[in-house]
Amino acid sequence: MGIGLDRIETASRDELQSLQRDRLRWSVGHAYHGNPRYRAKFDAAGVHPDDLASLDDLARFPFTTKADLRDAYPFGFFAVPEDRLARIHASSGTTGKPTVVGYTRRDIATWSDIVARSIYAAGGRPGMKVHIAYGYGLFTGGLGTHYGAEALGCTVIPMSGGQTERQVQLIHDFRPAIIMVTPSYMLAILDEFRRQGLDPRQSSLQIGILGAEPWTDAMRDELERDLAIDAVDIYGLSEVIGPGVAQECREAKDGATIWEDHFYPEIIDPVTGAVLPDGEQGELVLTSLTKEAMPVIRYRTGDLTRLLPGTARTMRRMARVTGRSDDMMIIRGVNVFPSQIEEQILACPALSPHYQIELTRPGRMDEARILVECRRGATVDEGRRDSRELAGRIKTLIGVSVAVDVRTDGDIARSQGKAKRIVDLRSIA
Repeated sequence: MGIGLDRIETASRDELQSLQRDRLRWSVGHAYHGNPRYRAKFDAAGVHPDDLASLDDLARFPFTTKADLRDAYPFGFFAVPEDRLARIHASSGTTGKPTVVGYTRRDIATWSDIVARSIYAAGGRPGMKVHIAYGYGLFTGGLGTHYGAEALGCTVIPMSGGQTERQVQLIHDFRPAIIMVTPSYMLAILDEFRRQGLDPRQSSLQIGILGAEPWTDAMRDELERDLAIDAVDIYGLSEVIGPGVAQECREAKDGATIWEDHFYPEIIDPVTGAVLPDGEQGELVLTSLTKEAMPVIRYRTGDLTRLLPGTARTMRRMARVTGRSDDMMIIRGVNVFPSQIEEQILACPALSPHYQIELTRPGRMDEARILVECRRGATVDEGRRDSRELAGRIKTLIGVSVAVDVRTDGDIARSQGKAKRIVDLRSIA
């Protein structure tokens, strides 16, 4: 990519939408003609790529879901011959078959460019050192951010996840300006700084580009205060391309800008599937506009958010993801997301952001218990006092009764990637 903003980032909405229409027609046609499963889905819905005269016509086309991708395991959703693939990634498959995604060489170049654009929007510049603590391998986080950082002209430190003690040692010795990591693992790295007797505010880090899981503005405030960094959100998912679908701009910090020249966003009612107007909360649906190997048409991400007007860029922003439709807990009829619990925990001075939500059903009714650690330096009495306040805040503001179990510092297992926030024991006899 060229250094600086791409011209399309500040183009008029009319110019952007004209480009989107052209690319959308190509992408839908490419999916239909290149993949029998898309062709069957479109035919069953009574739609054809030629029906796409405007952006609004996309709503007539069927959704794609993670179940569709799993049913096509391993390569049934590719739209190019296998000999055109440059790389294959896959999800962990912890809840079933993994979702497999493929990339042509042009896809890899596109992905690298949009991640480079994302790092630039976050404040990164050529020559900066970037410490990557996302996992490498089949997970898209490590290699996706690696190639993007190199494309921008940064110096990459490919640490990957885990080995927290060594993470801190390399940050201290190599002096990177940027870290790319999940927010929950950033907390573990912060704890390790303190364990080693190092002041995290005196590290070389200036920017944290954090993603791969929902996090709150309260956690941003904590990380920025304790690390003296700018913490910004990067959004992506492997089924759509990987990290770099959207990026929060350092100068605004008001939600991630969706790179609309490559991904067309919609918000739908997660129950009815109806398209909602900008500004309303619902499930994010994304359609790829430039992917060759595996185009996705109206992919239901499961992420709950809103579309907002552009600020730092012409392209629309997405509000911070409040949770996933499949992460939502229903506790005695109340819909609850982990991010709501986290926000209340971080309002309690003696409690740390390390927590888990344990769900049980000892009789006929669900019960929820919050396991949360005392903040380093807080006394047990202070933790217990705040635990009572926390239970009251959750009851008043969220509408569910919970028990709070305060643990000592280090008692809850640390994430080396995405945090496991919910332990659901309700189905265990």
